Amino acid sequence: MIERPAAGERAVIVQLDFGQPDLEDQLEEVRLLAESAGAVVVGEVRGPRHSPDPKTYAGKGKVHEIAALKGAGAADLVIFNHDLSPAQQRNLEHELKCRVIDRTSLILDIFALRASSAEGKLQVELAQLEHLSTRLVRGWTHLERQRGGIGMRGPGETQLETDRRLLGKRVKLLKERLEKLSRQRGVQRKARMRGDVLNVSLVGYTNAGKSTLFNALTHAGVFAADQLFATLDTTSRKLWIEGAGNVVISDTVGFIRDLPHSLVDAFHATLEVAADADLLLHVVDSASHARDEQIYEVNKVLAEIGADTVRQLIVWNKIDLTEAAAGTERDEYDKIARVRVSARSGEGLDQLRDALAEYARSKAEARRKAFDQAGSEAQNDYIYIDPRHS
Repeated sequence: MIERPAAGERAVIVQLDFGQPDLEDQLEEVRLLAESAGAVVVGEVRGPRHSPDPKTYAGKGKVHEIAALKGAGAADLVIFNHDLSPAQQRNLEHELKCRVIDRTSLILDIFALRASSAEGKLQVELAQLEHLSTRLVRGWTHLERQRGGIGMRGPGETQLETDRRLLGKRVKLLKERLEKLSRQRGVQRKARMRGDVLNVSLVGYTNAGKSTLFNALTHAGVFAADQLFATLDTTSRKLWIEGAGNVVISDTVGFIRDLPHSLVDAFHATLEVAADADLLLHVVDSASHARDEQIYEVNKVLAEIGADTVRQLIVWNKIDLTEAAAGTERDEYDKIARVRVSARSGEGLDQLRDALAEYARSKAEARRKAFDQAGSEAQNDYIYIDPRHS
């Protein structure tokens, strides 16, 4: 596992402008990410660039500006809201004389802080090790605690090669453990799907209010906070809804722009609950002016995990901050496409329950028609032989 910043560590954040239209949103997001990791932001460096500098990403002038701000704020950590190459990270640490981390490392760090279940911890460790496998600059022999360094190297093997071999062994072990948990989860999921129960998954951008909505519907009491990635571990609860019967609702990890592929891969087994759902409640922070971009990013990750074909119901959350009225909106096929709610105040939750009941009834009707169709086809395939002509 990587070394995590101590609570209250002073940090300078860097957000360069390469012509992206949502620069202020990205800067606000990295502030929240840094604070979620326990850092105190003492300075921000921004500025336009045509392209990243191959050596330091920011360029010589910006590096001097970062160094000056770091000194003025007595900071001992610099956070780039960009992905740095291993060489760029090492060059920056050499120039700035402090630790430098990039966006991926920061998100991985927050996941490490939030993981609470055994599976979640395994997933985070796997993602961290795979990310760090290209950044080995010091010993990793602590991964093999049962054996010392002397006598464990292969012929002509350098310390770095030994470290990579040990890291590879650890990654393989983690993948085997996660695969076993994934198989167990698959058996449980198939058992649920055999029952006539509607399976619903909450998905959405981080901090959109998924866990608050989950608690409001199920009274589960899962951790919910106004911070990024408050929820990592999938939680499922059974809920009785009038007109729908039993519904299984699952709360999942939030998504974010440029979510590291190593995390998507590591959490794939956890995210399968979304791919196997009958319906996705796509929770959107309606008070965010970046909501359209956030919807796009969520749909991009859903496509990565094979959940882009699952029907979605948009839940327009946080209407208490926008003064919008609770209610529903229908599409051109007269199906409910959006529900406006406030998970915090409870406004619109009755309409959301009604929408789930309507979907459950339509699913049951479609299943009945499919069953009748299958029975009809089977009857047509039956050949009657008159015993008098046999």
